[in-house]
Amino acid sequence: MAVKEVLGTLREALRGGDRDFTAMDLRRAIVLLGIPMVLEMAMESLFAVVDVFFVGHLGTDAVAVVGLTEGVLMVVYSLAWGLAAGITAVVARRTGERDREGADTSAVQGVVLALVLGLVLGLPGILAPGTLLAAMGASPQVIGMGTPFMRIMLGGNVVILLLFSINAIFRGAGNAALAMRALWLANGINIVLDPLLIFGLGPIPAMGVTGAAVATVTGRACGVAYQCWHLFDGRGKVVLARRHLRVAWAALWNVVRLSGAASAQFLIASASWLFLVRIVASFGSDSVAGYTIAVRIVVFALLPAWGIANAASTLVGQNLGAGHADRAERSAWLCGHANMAYMGCMALAMFALAPWLMAFFTAVPAVADVGVQALRIVSAGYVFYAYGMVLSQAFNGAGDAATPVWLNLVCFWLVEIPLALYLARGLQAPEGVFISIAVSESLLAVLCIALFRKGRWKLVKV
Repeated sequence: MAVKEVLGTLREALRGGDRDFTAMDLRRAIVLLGIPMVLEMAMESLFAVVDVFFVGHLGTDAVAVVGLTEGVLMVVYSLAWGLAAGITAVVARRTGERDREGADTSAVQGVVLALVLGLVLGLPGILAPGTLLAAMGASPQVIGMGTPFMRIMLGGNVVILLLFSINAIFRGAGNAALAMRALWLANGINIVLDPLLIFGLGPIPAMGVTGAAVATVTGRACGVAYQCWHLFDGRGKVVLARRHLRVAWAALWNVVRLSGAASAQFLIASASWLFLVRIVASFGSDSVAGYTIAVRIVVFALLPAWGIANAASTLVGQNLGAGHADRAERSAWLCGHANMAYMGCMALAMFALAPWLMAFFTAVPAVADVGVQALRIVSAGYVFYAYGMVLSQAFNGAGDAATPVWLNLVCFWLVEIPLALYLARGLQAPEGVFISIAVSESLLAVLCIALFRKGRWKLVKV
């Protein structure tokens, strides 16, 4: 009977649909939201792992191209995450208030912002990709190989912004299964196209590392097309009609206000990662390649945890909208406990399997050694990261995006970067960077717990 119940719950979670998460049993709500959100983030993480797996067969310089480009894209991802956090908060609050028209209007404003940001952010990558790679410390060989890759990846920024933003609409409305399916589609297309375009097959020419960029952008574009179809099909909690396709200044400002603060917190974090990549690059291409592969593996482990954190954001926003502040708080703590259990298992797996994981991606001993050290050191703080991720998203779901901004500023700019410089110089090795990541992320979690307990986030108006 228990097995049947588990399978029935899994099917219900994957099926999606309209549900009232403010009234059902809270643990059940977390499961129904968390399963598709975890699977959605797992699919997003596969983009990174699949690309680096195939590109790894092209050599160290090709992996460095991907790693350095990802360093620049972290800024784009930060804005996308921030915009998504703001959209989720507003849509979830309107959904909890049973204001469907307000949710629809806010959703359109989020899409408008995604289009504008994507077009603006794509220009530097289209016009000066080589200059950006040089600024990241790339060697001439890496610049020559990576210029087309960066131009395509950054030129496709609008697709990234739209994919994140529309999925945020689905999550805020409580239909996480749609967001999951969009990522499944996008990732499936990327997995098929990657080897075809990178290595070639029959009449399809081998494009090398550039093929990975074409595959990724094409897969994401197909995911966006799927999202748009469901936004207008009239069957979800958020349904866009012709009357919504306008600029509603009050709703737009609300999304901008929340997304701006959320974007600031992610930009602060990603800017610190840019500094860290620059520090690692000073130790040579092998260190950059090892660090790049390790980060991809870490992202693969962390993104499902972000799915649980996103579930907390939706539940906090909807329950505050429905006037259930205590239920909103309890949902965040329950998500934190679940995330801690998952991240604890991941920490053990990373420490034990680090050599095998790196060997799967590279046969270069120097690259593998750096990656193993990165995986083991960074994963030492996973249990702390679990709570930091959930509570940061809980703040965002409540509309209190300012608190994580200040926490990120302190932990990443005032602690992580200076500590990374000091330790890297002292140890004369990239391991100093890895230690600084574990320390700063753990500190962030402790501060999040302390401030969340104060409860001021319950009073924020959205």
